Amino acid sequence: MSPGFALRLVVVHLPPGYVRPRRTVHERERPMPAITPFLWFDTEAELAAEFYVSVFPNSRIVDISRYTEAGPGPAGSAMVVRFELDGQPFMALNGGPAHAGFTETVSFMINCPTRADVTHYWDRLTDGGTEVACGWLRDRFGLAWQVVPDGLGELLGDPDPERARRAAEAMFTMTKLDLDVMARAADGVE
Repeated sequence: MSPGFALRLVVVHLPPGYVRPRRTVHERERPMPAITPFLWFDTEAELAAEFYVSVFPNSRIVDISRYTEAGPGPAGSAMVVRFELDGQPFMALNGGPAHAGFTETVSFMINCPTRADVTHYWDRLTDGGTEVACGWLRDRFGLAWQVVPDGLGELLGDPDPERARRAAEAMFTMTKLDLDVMARAADGVE
C-alpha cells in the first residue's frame, strides 16, 4: 500500500431473514443496450440510406454488405446498409417484397428547435413523399416521420384547458406545423 492510504472495513449487520431486493432493469449497473432502428426495404435500402444522410447533418454511410452469388438478392446489390443520422445508428435491409413497406404505426419524430429546422426537414422529407396531417409525413420510401417544433408539447398540455383545446384545434387544420399560428389560436387571436 502507498503511504497515506488506509483501508477501513465496515461491517453491516442485517436483521435475520433479510432478503436483498432484486434490482430492476433500470437499477442495473450496466448501461442499457443500444437500440438500432432496422428498416426493411424491397430493393431501395442503399438509395434510402443515401437520401437520409443527405437530409440530416453529421450523417454518413458506415458500411454496405452486398449479396454474393449465393443470393437471394442479385450479386453485388446491397444487402444491409449501416448508416448514422447525426450519430444515431440505423440499418437498412434489402429483404425483398415479402415484408417491405411502412405504416404510421411506427414513425421517427424530429424535434426542431427553430422554424428553419421545421422547414428544412419538412421540405426535404416531403420531396417525392406525401404530406399527411398534424406534422406527419411519408417520405419517398414510405417511411413515416413527424416534424415537430420545440414547444408543441407545452402548448398542447397547457394547464388552461381552453388554451390547449384552441391550440389542438389549430393543429388539426395543419399538415406542416406552425407553432406561432397555434400559439395565437391558443391565445384566442386567430
